[in-house]
Amino acid sequence: MSLVKRCRHSRTGGLPTLLVGALALATTLTGGPATAATQGTLHELAAAQGKYFGSATDNPELPDAAYAATLGSEFGQITPGNSMKWDTTEPVQGQFNFAKGDVITDFAEQHGQTVRGHTLVWHSQLPGWVGSLPSAQVEAAMTNHITEEATHYRGAVSAWDVVNEPFNEDGTFRTSPFYTAMGSDYIATALRAAHAADPDAKLYINDYNIEGLGAKSDAMYALVSELLDEGVPLDGVGMQAHLAVQYGFPYQMQANMQRFADLGLDVAVTELDVRMQLPADAAKTATQSSYYQQVTEACLAVERCVGITVWDYTDKYSWVPSTFPGQGAANLYDENLLPKPAYSAVRTALGGDDEGGEGGALKAQYRSSDSSAGDNQIKPGLQLVNTGTAAVNLLDVTVRYWFSSDNGASTYGTWCDWSPIGCSTVTHRVAAASTPKAGADHYLEVGFTGGSLAPGASTGEIQLRLSKTDWSNFDESDDYSHGSGTSYADATEIAVYAGGELVWGIEP
Repeated sequence: MSLVKRCRHSRTGGLPTLLVGALALATTLTGGPATAATQGTLHELAAAQGKYFGSATDNPELPDAAYAATLGSEFGQITPGNSMKWDTTEPVQGQFNFAKGDVITDFAEQHGQTVRGHTLVWHSQLPGWVGSLPSAQVEAAMTNHITEEATHYRGAVSAWDVVNEPFNEDGTFRTSPFYTAMGSDYIATALRAAHAADPDAKLYINDYNIEGLGAKSDAMYALVSELLDEGVPLDGVGMQAHLAVQYGFPYQMQANMQRFADLGLDVAVTELDVRMQLPADAAKTATQSSYYQQVTEACLAVERCVGITVWDYTDKYSWVPSTFPGQGAANLYDENLLPKPAYSAVRTALGGDDEGGEGGALKAQYRSSDSSAGDNQIKPGLQLVNTGTAAVNLLDVTVRYWFSSDNGASTYGTWCDWSPIGCSTVTHRVAAASTPKAGADHYLEVGFTGGSLAPGASTGEIQLRLSKTDWSNFDESDDYSHGSGTSYADATEIAVYAGGELVWGIEP
């Protein structure tokens, strides 16, 4: 895939329900300060599961020292975005230039990383002379190009995307100078040439929108089955996985991976990102994190899924905004090179117990939404703020607001009237305190069906109400958590728990 690839439409389907509750697990916080220590990089976590975790990169990014530091330390595999493509390596027929690709392989060698070569044969980013060749000369030019490049990188590249994007969306073969000249036989010819030039490299066919079951992945399955039957050297299938929250998650991705594995092929997720319509919000971010988690879990569940590569790890260098106007925020790190909730979701899926940073740290803020302390409803406004440097998984978080029941009914009704993260993602109930105290014999407990709170982010106001079922009056004047302030302020009389442990506030 190219950073300058033409706009493509992802899988069809209706707009998914974009709820914070869709988020995958991000992090489980335990202990008093709600912090976590580093427990390995993404690649180290993946390697412990027998996989790799990598990132695409490109030459213009590498002079960015902060970017390069994370690229070299967090990821165990890299794919050059453009510097090994035909228009770069053979701009004039017979004249090869591998300087840019050599920079990538040198970087990988210095950082103990493997390299995925991308790509030998593709319909796009071809120099003009290829399309001008008479059909009778195309096969020789293609074979020579593959031979020269694969020979140059022999030993430096562990796997090649030999043929990239051979199919249209309906599963028919895509028109290209190669298909026009040779029909679908160009694919077998290319694989044989690559194997002859670099017999130790793993050879792949790579495409997008083949992650789930469907016409395009069926066509790929039929193609690779035929190639294997004919004894063509082929080691695996690359599933690009350029996903978008608005198109839904690929249908039965794990089952689709498994059927290719059952043929004796490896499977690799080669270009993962999850874009969204901008601006980002809590619901889209939650869905994005869920997609990243599901891809990771699908790969982990299939023994022959060898690893995952994200299509560059940071929004700072993402191809998405220039290709899909109005879309972006597709990567694991933001434009400031800080990990996002999706990063936490991947870590958790890989078996990590933190985000690899200094951890999340929560505090509660409160304002009174009711000017009367003696009517028949209690109306606390609550919001949570993540003051840490890592995302916090809201699924593990509960909040307690203490009050006194006074006289009247002992049963209660509770409501969420409004929240920017959606009241459907907020749970609420009244419970009796295990050790009743003056002003605190009951508490309103608030939780979440899922979601992730990014570093520095707030849930925004959660407007809550509770009443007794007989609608008798309260006297809030002595309630432990009650305050009269009408603007949000830190509230230590409201307790926040993560993973069942108190991480903010003072219990009565």
